Amino acid sequence: MVHGAAGSTPEGANKNYWSPKKDGADFDWSFSLEPLAPFREYITIISGTDARPAEAFTSSEGGADHFRSSAVYLTAAHAKQTAGPDILNGASIDQLYAQRFGNDTPVPSVQLCTENIGLSGSCGFNYNCVYSDTISWASPTVPMPMVVNPRAVFENLFGYGRTSILASILDGLTPAAARLRADLGAADKRRLNDYLEEVRGVERRIQAIERHNAAAPSRELASAPLGVPDSWEDHVKLMFDLQVLAFAAEITRVSTFKMSRDTSLRIFPGSGVTTPFHTLSHHSEKPELIAEFAKLNRYHVGVVSYFLRRLKETPDGDGNLLDSSLVLYGSPMGDSNTHNHRSLPLLLAGHAGGQLKGNLHRTCDPGTPHANCLLTILRKLGVEADSIGDSTGEIAI
Repeated sequence: MVHGAAGSTPEGANKNYWSPKKDGADFDWSFSLEPLAPFREYITIISGTDARPAEAFTSSEGGADHFRSSAVYLTAAHAKQTAGPDILNGASIDQLYAQRFGNDTPVPSVQLCTENIGLSGSCGFNYNCVYSDTISWASPTVPMPMVVNPRAVFENLFGYGRTSILASILDGLTPAAARLRADLGAADKRRLNDYLEEVRGVERRIQAIERHNAAAPSRELASAPLGVPDSWEDHVKLMFDLQVLAFAAEITRVSTFKMSRDTSLRIFPGSGVTTPFHTLSHHSEKPELIAEFAKLNRYHVGVVSYFLRRLKETPDGDGNLLDSSLVLYGSPMGDSNTHNHRSLPLLLAGHAGGQLKGNLHRTCDPGTPHANCLLTILRKLGVEADSIGDSTGEIAI
């Protein structure tokens, strides 16, 4: 079965550092995307799409691009301006997939993030905070909460309350576990043992983080749960590992991951950049700041390459998880400096069970809706859809 994963970073990348110069196959790698070069055969880069629903439609909506950005990324819908409970957006592609295939797995879908203030009411510009807190929507009025705590994710996937076969394997006590082991050949038993050891390894990492944070006199994110590492990179990689484990055992087939919060002032030491993320995104077209922002984007892409490596090294059928997955990564902003939603930085990774060839850079015609990318993804994943948002058709990939 094909798996789907969507990840987002809130602010766009300068096109001179992101978009490859050549269209078609065997393109040259841009600076920001170069960390993905080892996965060339799995990568499809889509350039030139516009997220017009993220733009202000009225003067009162001006300045609220960050709220609409997160809301539009997987829905292609224009979020209703309201600070009250009468929120209105659109169903996201991950949830459309979950509604079609989610009943086949113990967990229909998972929604993850690295920062979540969890507020209600207005967060500014008369927009409800929920619009920037999640990129996943079950329906136009039902946002899906995103989970920041790896412990909560682990318990959701592997908790003892789960009635799946996998839960029985994990506790090692039930007759179902013994029966399953008895029916496996030597190679499959080794694979099962390796998988269970990976699960236990992830749990030990979470336990070590909790012990460290419980004893720490202060933390980078003071209000974060005990299971959240201070290191953004450690946090992201732990969340990636949990998704890989979930896909490998068919606990779920679809996930979304908001890898940073809009307007975040976080500094990423691993990037070598000392300016806060949001501050640097408004680079005022200064070449030296644009270069620094590209360096920061390159670092983020490098962390995404960890996820692709983990998928590729995980067996799945006659291939690996990256063969049978489709990963969307990008941003609903094309130019963060001006909050422009044109020419978005987007890429797809994986072969989607043979639906994507990879090794392709597709430059779209001017004015092509970002929604066309979402519609293409849905159909590649086996979801019948006439349209989504302002889509006009599929993208030839």
